[in-house]
Amino acid sequence: MISLKPLEQSDREQFILDNQEAFNYGALEEFGMRDDHFEDDGQIISRETIERSIDEGEAYRIVLDGKNVGGAIIRVDGGRGDLDILFVSPKVHSKGIGYAAWCEIEKLHPEVKVWETVTPYFEKRNIHFYVNRCGFHIVEFFNSHHPDPNDPDSAEMIDGQFPDGMFRFEKIMK
Repeated sequence: MISLKPLEQSDREQFILDNQEAFNYGALEEFGMRDDHFEDDGQIISRETIERSIDEGEAYRIVLDGKNVGGAIIRVDGGRGDLDILFVSPKVHSKGIGYAAWCEIEKLHPEVKVWETVTPYFEKRNIHFYVNRCGFHIVEFFNSHHPDPNDPDSAEMIDGQFPDGMFRFEKIMK
C-alpha cells in the first residue's frame, strides 16, 4: 500500500539526493555517459531547483511498506495544481508506485480542476506515464523557438540543458 507522508526537515537532504538519483537514471538510460543534459553540478535537476520547489510547494515522501521509495512536490493555487516533481526510486520502477502516488495526490486536492506538469522531450518513460497512465494530455512544446512565457529561465534552460525542448502536460479533472 502506497502512502504519502509530508517531507520532514530531517529527511530533506536524502530527499534531494534520491530525487537526483532518479532523474539522472533516466538520462543515463537514454544517453549514457555522453549526456549533455546535466547541469553544472552533474545533475539533471539542480539542488537549487529542488530546494526552491520544496520551499515553494508541498513536498511528500512516497512510502511503500514503511520505506521511502520516492517523492513528489506539488503546488496548488485554488483550482489549479502543478506537479513540480514526481520521482520513484529506479530500484522499484514498473511496480505501479508512481501511478498509486499520483492517485493519492489527486485525492489530497479534490478542489484542483486542472493539473499541469512538464518533462523533457527525451523522458519517454515520463511521457508514457503522464499520458497513458495518468490521463494527462500534451498541450505545449517548449523549445528554442517557443520558450515558456511563464518561466524566465526557460529560454536559457532550453538553449543549454534541454536543447530539444520540454513538453507541457495538462490533466482536466472530471
